Amino acid sequence: MAEVLSQQEIDQLLNKVKSGEEQAPTQGTEKEAILFDFRLPNRISKNQLRTIRNINENFAESFASFLVSKLQTIVNINVTSIDQIYYSEYILSVSNPACLYTFDIRNTDIKGILEFNLDLALMLVDRLLGGNGNGSKQANVITPIEQKVIAVIVERVMLDLRKSWQIVDDLDFKLERFESDIDFAQITSQSESVLLISFEIIIGEQSYMMNLCFATFAFDKILTKLSTQKMSTIRTTKHGGITTDEIIANNLYRTYLPVVVEFGKAKISLNNLFELEKGDIILLENSIADEHPVKVGNKLLFYGRAGVSNKHKSIKITRKVEQNNKPE
Repeated sequence: MAEVLSQQEIDQLLNKVKSGEEQAPTQGTEKEAILFDFRLPNRISKNQLRTIRNINENFAESFASFLVSKLQTIVNINVTSIDQIYYSEYILSVSNPACLYTFDIRNTDIKGILEFNLDLALMLVDRLLGGNGNGSKQANVITPIEQKVIAVIVERVMLDLRKSWQIVDDLDFKLERFESDIDFAQITSQSESVLLISFEIIIGEQSYMMNLCFATFAFDKILTKLSTQKMSTIRTTKHGGITTDEIIANNLYRTYLPVVVEFGKAKISLNNLFELEKGDIILLENSIADEHPVKVGNKLLFYGRAGVSNKHKSIKITRKVEQNNKPE
């Protein structure tokens, strides 16, 4: 049986608390409450999000290489964020009019939206039609002709997405239609969650945004395939089995540079120059046995000897020049 305190003992305890001899019991440190929305569970774990980021970094690298070849300028694409939000929140973030392309993945229930920033869409149209990308337009509505031009870029996006996701499964991304109003691009209900992947596209000195929006509920079957073994095989430096160095090298091999062969030098007075006629001979300072300098892009890189190959005038490279322009 619990001990019962007398009134005198109770008074003594109260007097000690008032005088500070005995401290009153204090409550533990309160922790900040974290709100949890039961309507929006995190369907995708942190490890899976990390894998999805790697996949989209592969996609960004491949798509940037394509834009470099099409636009003939420096292009960098970065994955800025990957978020799980309500579809209603995404709808509120989209401008009107917009540049939206809906797509789906064949043999699945997955639907998505590819969103181009309007400035990015109009710049791409201007560049692809021969402009410098600095053109202006009074109305921001994407015309049917402009839609066809941008569709070339969108088809490449679908192809690069398929290549990037092959590490998980053979997913066939298929373009559906263009929409300028987000209300007509319904991929899921507004109360459902979506996976929003945002990209920053840097073209020259200008920065633009591009978004990929997927309905999250349909991702469950694909996410189960993101095993630890498959996640470890994903690399951001490859796409389609080709390394970044190979892509750059292939582009360099297709680059044209002017090549000039200098057969000799001579000094002649201006009076003699005016008196030159057909058949006259100019005496050069070098001899026939001398090597001829070969310049690539106005830079001396090789020495060679002139000759004929297959009935064509040719130059045979005999030695190369070091970077300090001194023969080896």
